[in-house]
Amino acid sequence: MPPQSDSLPPSARSIPIGQHALGGGELLFFLGPCVIESEDFAWEMARGIQQIALECGVPFVFKASYDKANRSSVKSFRGMGCREGTALLGAIGKELGVPVTSDIHSPAEAEIAAEHIDVLQIPAFLCRQTDLIEAAAKTGRVVNIKKGQFLAPWDVKNIAEKLDHYGNLNFFFTERGVSFGYNTLVADMRSLYWMRELGYRVVFDATHSVQRPGGQGETSGGDGVLAPVLARAAVATGCDGVFMETHPRPEEALSDGPNQVRLDKLAGVLQILKRLHAIVSPIAGNS
Repeated sequence: MPPQSDSLPPSARSIPIGQHALGGGELLFFLGPCVIESEDFAWEMARGIQQIALECGVPFVFKASYDKANRSSVKSFRGMGCREGTALLGAIGKELGVPVTSDIHSPAEAEIAAEHIDVLQIPAFLCRQTDLIEAAAKTGRVVNIKKGQFLAPWDVKNIAEKLDHYGNLNFFFTERGVSFGYNTLVADMRSLYWMRELGYRVVFDATHSVQRPGGQGETSGGDGVLAPVLARAAVATGCDGVFMETHPRPEEALSDGPNQVRLDKLAGVLQILKRLHAIVSPIAGNS
């Protein structure tokens, strides 16, 4: 059953991420391409997004995957690997002065990534893997758990208890849609409310929520045009941050192109979400 709002008030505790705080009053953005396509590409994207974020006056965490370990096809591009990829992200974060995040897939990767990464992301398909949760928690890094497409919002309480058990309270959950028939996801905005009522900080993943898993046979499809629409709905409902992938040419992206927001459209999307957050924050309890 959904949690009862009269007995489970939202937590006032914010999560420190670099110089920012998730739940600290501002809407925190997690922005970047789906995957590190090359070293030059990663630097180009990080610098470009930082400039846009500065112009819009919004805080952000740079995200990019070093390995897309759950691609539909064995022929699909995966990335540069854990050691090289996390070292690159760490260098980007250090030079630009921004926190960085990437997804991990095994306990061994958690240990390697923690040397360079501010936020360790546990993928949705792996969100109940106790060994992975334990390893991520014990690094002392902030942990972002993507809620599985198969989980009810209140089921994340069991994941939270695992993180607490292993000594890490600096974690949050990311909503990325729930399976709805074949090759389709639906974003239930009630999920944001219920998870926050449990006392957890919650981020909405706008681009993966419009994904059509395996929808193009050997790759996933998606409805990227709807990502800003769902992001607006999530901010209006009440969330602490927005996760959004972006690419200068989504049609040429090596992973998840159909979901991503075109880079030259990003500023307009961020400005709208920032204004909307300012309006609804006192009502939705975003601070």
